[in-house]
Amino acid sequence: MMTSRQPESPDAGMATASDDPTLEFVFEVMASLESPQIFGNTGIGERRIIGITGGTVTGPKLNGVVLRGGADWQLVRSDGMSDIHARYTLQADDGALIYIDAPGIREASPAVIARINAGEIVDPSEYYFRTVPRIETASEKYAWMNRRLFVCKGVRLSMGVEILYYMIT
Repeated sequence: MMTSRQPESPDAGMATASDDPTLEFVFEVMASLESPQIFGNTGIGERRIIGITGGTVTGPKLNGVVLRGGADWQLVRSDGMSDIHARYTLQADDGALIYIDAPGIREASPAVIARINAGEIVDPSEYYFRTVPRIETASEKYAWMNRRLFVCKGVRLSMGVEILYYMIT
């Protein structure tokens, strides 16, 4: 049974459609990756760590490079779901350092996972790959990133990954 919600105060219901969140494209990361360290099945899934060796950052709000030294920690579960958690550093064209802490998920059928792991470029419509990064920087120019939420769409490439960053407005 549906009931209508009654405003709890005179100010309730003041939000308008113009206040609804939207996504604004901010930048794209193209990162190159090492071959994964595969630990095997640890009892909760296959543990994998994939080093990040570098890359580029391009977009309307940020341009720069991906620094070597980050990694993506993954747990590939038997149901086709992968828990992923990437941590890495970007360096803006002006030298500012920006830390990325990006937990997320990737879901695909076992056949698609096998194709991705074999290095095949698989159409992104065949899998779901999203992250919800938090961004940290000491740069005054990019400090706004510390105070915003982001969502990303990932695309696995043969020797790397493409991550599209969207700010939630």
